Amino acid sequence: MTINEITRALHELKLPGMAGCWDSLEETHQLDKLTLREGMQMMMQYERDTRQNNRVQRLIKNANFRIKASIEELETDTTRGITTSSVSDLCTGNYITNGMTITITGPAGTGKSYFACALGDRACREGIKVLYFTMNMLIENLKLVHLEGRETNFFRKISSHDLLIIDDWGMVKLEGQIQHDFEQIIDDRYNRKATILASQLPISDWYNVFQSELIAEACLDRIVHKALKYQLTGESYTNFATYTEDYLRSERVSPELVNGYRPEYTLQYTARLFSFSEKEYPKSDNIVIPFTHSF
Repeated sequence: MTINEITRALHELKLPGMAGCWDSLEETHQLDKLTLREGMQMMMQYERDTRQNNRVQRLIKNANFRIKASIEELETDTTRGITTSSVSDLCTGNYITNGMTITITGPAGTGKSYFACALGDRACREGIKVLYFTMNMLIENLKLVHLEGRETNFFRKISSHDLLIIDDWGMVKLEGQIQHDFEQIIDDRYNRKATILASQLPISDWYNVFQSELIAEACLDRIVHKALKYQLTGESYTNFATYTEDYLRSERVSPELVNGYRPEYTLQYTARLFSFSEKEYPKSDNIVIPFTHSF
């Protein structure tokens, strides 16, 4: 068989990693320098790595995160409510294994969504099935499945995921059937599957989210009792982004550069922390400014 025929055969056998490795060895003229054992070991490792990476990407895609986030880019700061040691503990995944609940509260723009999505991203990279909803998204899905008679399958789908993230919790009052649905979701996951709730409301105000006092007591008892609680504080990164944009304009930075960052400020709550002096970067009509990520 020719080189191309071998590549096609590997693809037909659904071995894209091995096919890629074969092509790479051919391009670098390594095929004749490796023994059969060495070549097979290398190709099998490529295939294993390719399948693992594809699985992770599918998990991230199916999780449907609102923003792209990662633990590696998460800023840990005791004054903001996230310590390095606590993040390290979360990265072990024990909270998922033990079916625990995490609550993340704080004012708008302090990084709650980023923190939640970063934990979800880390879980996906460990091969864990994650599902992300904003509270509005969850309510709309619940209304739709009731109309279509698919609520049983929907609840089964949610309970099958090892980690459920609900963002913007408490922004909408739960009434009627929706509060019963939410109670069922929480009850199905209690002590079995992990849940993360991110909210602008302090936990003391969560009772008022429910129309029914009995349902409120039942849900909050399960949510809050053994939860890991994170209270984020500090200046809003959203406000900081607006301030930074105004500052850049005052420094005569090109409009294209400033406007290019705006979607990341507003949609990802990601701050660009600029650090420079006038001596290093004198005023000009078009300057490039170094930046680092924060959450």
